[in-house]
Amino acid sequence: MTPLLAHLIHRIATEGPIGVDTYMGEALGHPELGYYMSGDPLGRSGDFVTAPEVSQMFGELVGLWCALAWTQMGSPARVNLVELGPGRGTLMADALRAVAGVDGFLAALDVHLVETSPSLTRRQRRNLSTVGCPISWHASLADLPPGPLLVIANEFLDALPIQQFVRTATGWAERRIGAADGLLIWVEVPCVAGPSIPAPAGGIVEVSPIREAAVAEVAGRIAKTGGAALFIDYGHAASAAGDTLQAVKEHRYHDVLADPGDADVTSHVDFAAVARAARGAGAQAHGTVSQGAFLRALGIEARARILARGKSPREAGEVLGGMNRLIGEREMGELFKVLAITRNGDPTPEGFGG
Repeated sequence: MTPLLAHLIHRIATEGPIGVDTYMGEALGHPELGYYMSGDPLGRSGDFVTAPEVSQMFGELVGLWCALAWTQMGSPARVNLVELGPGRGTLMADALRAVAGVDGFLAALDVHLVETSPSLTRRQRRNLSTVGCPISWHASLADLPPGPLLVIANEFLDALPIQQFVRTATGWAERRIGAADGLLIWVEVPCVAGPSIPAPAGGIVEVSPIREAAVAEVAGRIAKTGGAALFIDYGHAASAAGDTLQAVKEHRYHDVLADPGDADVTSHVDFAAVARAARGAGAQAHGTVSQGAFLRALGIEARARILARGKSPREAGEVLGGMNRLIGEREMGELFKVLAITRNGDPTPEGFGG
């Protein structure tokens, strides 16, 4: 039994069954026992690999997208470049290296990382110690300074808590988590009102007010002060019923309710809901497009040819393999979606048909 499991069983005994949102918040973000609070979950030695760890091309192209967005904004003298959930800092390091030659862009940047994990913050500080520009760390979006924003959020939304509702024969019930015999179990608690998304009998619908609030906060800032945001995550373009809650441990799917605090717990992002939240905050939403289409539009294939040039067959194969993993239909290319947010009236950002 993990320490967090013991804590959750005690909490359930005291308070009754907890929502999936509460469970995710505790499993990932408990101050002492949460999954992200200690250790490094990324990479081959961790539990999962994100796109920036697959290939440097991902961060490079995202960085160039930010530079293009800055140009579309009129190249303001100061702009906040923000990454939400920056992992090891790999994406930001690659992005800043790629934009070094963009006239005036680096000099205009104030770089901010929003991170709640002490262990990942330490890793980011090490990896970004030589990038040549000052970086500030923040615990929440609310701590960001005023001014225009360029926001990068790769695999950030999937970790924000969700609620689950089940369509029963008598109406909606919230899917919650109880405990029995030292284990966590699923329970259903009838509720007066359920989600607006239709579902068949027994179907599960997921909603995430926390996720939508985070996007609305970013969009509201952009609507007022200008900028652009890029959200990249696995998910679906249209709202629909379905159970997407999942846990990953040591690069394998894991029982969601087993070993809380020792496994990553996420869900697929409902990009239609995210786009509605952005528009509701007064901003413009672009997309979604697939990650494969987005990276192709930014020139990943040409960049791969440049990186592979003059390399040994093994090294060239690694470059092309990384590209294929990022854009392949059976890899990350279709499962991962990309949504951009800009101020109403601003040009369509690169990669979204503009």
